[in-house]
Amino acid sequence: MPEQLKDFAHTFLHAVNNLLPIIVVVVVFQALVLRQWPDGGLSMAIGLLIVALGMALFLRGLELGIFPVGKSLANQFARRGSLPILISFGFAIGFSAVIAEPALIAVADQAAEISAGRIDALSLRLVVATAVGLVMALGVLRLILGHPLHWYMIIGYLTVVAVTFFAPEEIVGLAYDAGTVTTNVVTVPLIAALGIGLATSIRGRNPLIDGFGLVAMVVVTPMIAVQLYGIIVYGQGSLAGDAELVMNGDDALDAASPLLQMAFDLFGMLRDVLPILLVILFFQYAVLKRALSNRLRVATGFALVIIGLYAFVVGLKLGLFPIGSSMAEQLIQFDSWLWVYLFAFAIGFATTMAEPALIAVGQQAEEAAAGKIDGRAIRLLVALGVAIGITVGTHRIISGDSLHLYVTLGYCCVVGMALLAPRYITALAFDLGGVSASAVTVPLVTALGIGLAMHIEGRSMLLDGFGLLVFTSIFPVLTVMIYGAVMEKISDLRKTAS
Repeated sequence: MPEQLKDFAHTFLHAVNNLLPIIVVVVVFQALVLRQWPDGGLSMAIGLLIVALGMALFLRGLELGIFPVGKSLANQFARRGSLPILISFGFAIGFSAVIAEPALIAVADQAAEISAGRIDALSLRLVVATAVGLVMALGVLRLILGHPLHWYMIIGYLTVVAVTFFAPEEIVGLAYDAGTVTTNVVTVPLIAALGIGLATSIRGRNPLIDGFGLVAMVVVTPMIAVQLYGIIVYGQGSLAGDAELVMNGDDALDAASPLLQMAFDLFGMLRDVLPILLVILFFQYAVLKRALSNRLRVATGFALVIIGLYAFVVGLKLGLFPIGSSMAEQLIQFDSWLWVYLFAFAIGFATTMAEPALIAVGQQAEEAAAGKIDGRAIRLLVALGVAIGITVGTHRIISGDSLHLYVTLGYCCVVGMALLAPRYITALAFDLGGVSASAVTVPLVTALGIGLAMHIEGRSMLLDGFGLLVFTSIFPVLTVMIYGAVMEKISDLRKTAS
């Protein structure tokens, strides 16, 4: 028990450490630029602590219950070599992991609130989860067949751009953001472990070239699926009555006792995590026909995941969402937009450098590349890409330019670099673009975008507020590919000189 408490304390301190860059940026801007303490500052600070506590509980639950079982299943299926089982497992893991993704839950709830119930949060999450499950199955098949990743990504990008011409403008920004947030705390470790495990187990596959890429495919497909969902939703008549029912339901719940509301919220978290548990139990007992080892440990892990998710969502509402909205409101009061751009750049760089998923992927890449890649250099490049991306996305909101135009130009640049960059860096670059937005960055950046759209005249929260996150998945891909191309050129020049 003392050892477990020690591990939890370490995880909690790690979660607090991940929040420190955000705290430093906010404090510096409040003290030196705005020179005032924001309204509700104490509530925001408490919210940040609750976010850290929730993340610590959530991560400990993953380490105790979900990750060991998920990795064990992936390794056993890879050794068995059955294509139908591998594809089915890929779909099931993709669907179940995304439906429980905290960042997607937060964005879906924000979209439902802003659209007055026209966009249903649960339906949106089901659409995204189904898309991720299907592309996971396709990604497993690609890895087994040994197809180059960049052709899949080019086709995916072209499809996203094409569908955007037909999708209602109310859904486009949300669709881009929904794709970005699918690769986060829950999904990245499971998906990366599956890809690298398969590449290691299949003869003729390279863990660096073939093992990475699943995360990148997971980002693109939900963008297509959500836009198709938007065509259906906004192609119907007015849903004002439905929105009113939703709002009345929320009012009734707010009037209920705090204990009853907590019970409803916890039940919702159980519903979110249940798909992962059902997938694991089904494949463990029905497919592998083996008993689950350490059942008490696994059950404890799932309980911690549920409680951690609840605390995380509560903390978001108290801390990170208000911070992003408040900072946006305060900074736009200045005559110059320079401070808004500086804040966007600083938040993007600081939060990305502390992102655990990015650190983990960078370390895996360094090991798989056998000296070709420097993990810390990769983190710096990704952080720089995210910072530039959020700054460019912020400019788009301020100027009121077309999101579709920016994304189309960005994807064209990515496609061009994918054809020029060395193959060993391509799959990794696409994956790094997927993991660059963390569970902390996502709600803060989403709130920043919505806050800017809310307080700039002529902007719509639904049309302009969403879409900022997609820039965090485009620019890191470019910076890493450019790095790979430059390093390859330097290596060739050295060989020529010698």
